[in-house]
This record gives sequence, C-alpha cells and structure tokens, in this order.
Amino acid sequence: MTTLQDKVAIITGGASGIGLATVKAFLDKGAKVVIADYNEEHGKAVEQELKQTYKDVVFIKVNVAEEQQVEDLVAQTVKTFGKLDVIFNNAGVGVQKPSHELTAEEYKRVIAINQDGVFFGAKYAIREMLKTGGGSVISTSSILGSVGEPTSMPYAASKGAVNQITKSLALEYADRNIRVNAVAPGFIESGMVNKEALGEFYDGLVAKHPLGRLGQPEEIAHAVVFLAENDFVTGTTLFVDGGYLSK
Repeated sequence: MTTLQDKVAIITGGASGIGLATVKAFLDKGAKVVIADYNEEHGKAVEQELKQTYKDVVFIKVNVAEEQQVEDLVAQTVKTFGKLDVIFNNAGVGVQKPSHELTAEEYKRVIAINQDGVFFGAKYAIREMLKTGGGSVISTSSILGSVGEPTSMPYAASKGAVNQITKSLALEYADRNIRVNAVAPGFIESGMVNKEALGEFYDGLVAKHPLGRLGQPEEIAHAVVFLAENDFVTGTTLFVDGGYLSK
C-alpha cells in the first residue's frame, strides 16, 4: 500500500469544491501539493490560507484546455518539488441547455476542459512518471458518464470519454507501474448545487439518491485518496454516488 507521505501531487480545479477538499486531504496525508486552477485571485488566497498550516503547498494558474499551459504546469511542479507522483485531473465545467440550442463554442468549451484537459494532464504527468518508476493518474468522471441527462449532453459526453480514457491508459501503462483511475461522483453539495440555489428542484435531486442526501466534497476527496494509495487498483471508475446508479 502506497502512502501519500512526501508524494508530490497536482490537483486541477484545486481552489474550490471537490478539488479543494482533495488538496486538504492530501496535505493531511503528508503530500506536497500543487493547487492548479484558472481562478488566480482565489487560488492565491487559498494558497496563503493553507500555508498557515502546511508548508508544501503552492498555487499555479492553469487553463487545462491549453496544452502548453498543462505542460508548463507539470514542468513547474517538477522544478518546485523534484518529481510528480500523482495528478488529479479534476477541473471541469458544464452547460445546461437544450441540445438543439447549443452553440458550437459552448459544446467545444466543455469538451476542451473536461476531456482534452484530462488527456493533457495524463500525457505530461505520465511522461514524468515514466522517468521515476511509476505514479497515479486520477480523473473526475461523473454518474453522467454512465447515464444520460436531458440538457447536459456535452457534459455527459465528456465524462463518458473520461471513463474510456481511464481504461485505455490503465492497460497501456500498467506494466510500467502507472495506475490510472477515475472517481465518479453523484450530485455533490458544492458551488451552485445547494438548496438555496436550486430552490424547488433541490428535493427532487436529493430523491434521486437512495441515501436521501447529496454528497459532500470531502467524501469524494476520501475516494481520491483511496485511489492514490491502493496499489492494486487500476482501470477503475469508482462511483461515489449515494446509490444513484443502483436504481
């Protein structure tokens, strides 16, 4: 069993929500963490707050849809901490709109961040992991990568792609000690997914989860820690969904 003590990790979308919860979980385990996020002002504020408790945490601004920026992110991480052991490709966006009204730009933006960003992150992380004898690539999928959802077609398509990227890379690099997995959350109480923002729709969303509630970011972070530490798990999409897909 791998321990995260002194491991070096990049967490994209790390300044808020699931990403931030995972940053904290990794730091609590003794990892050295790069918070990678597009929101520079908020990311730097999070970095300064965490530095009051943890020593080895830095913020790097990145747009994961831009390949050169992801390559630079990995290079800066290695320059700062000397290696890269784990990448959590977590950054993601969605658009909720009738599919016949979607613009090409709206569709491409979701695919670029959610799907291309996972490819770029895995590509450059694996290049470093091949130099050091192994590592762990983890990506955020979704229950919507396995079931359809009206008005969320680009998001569902991108998350289905994440599941297949995960399986293919896991097979390709297993013999070089690089494990590739994904975590697939149900609806998580974070950002705009809360009772105040959803109003009358909140109770209906909760009802889709047999456990009778939405998930918490810390519960997904716990799953990511498990995937990072368990040496015998690869090619898996781990559903953390309150029973959503069991119905």
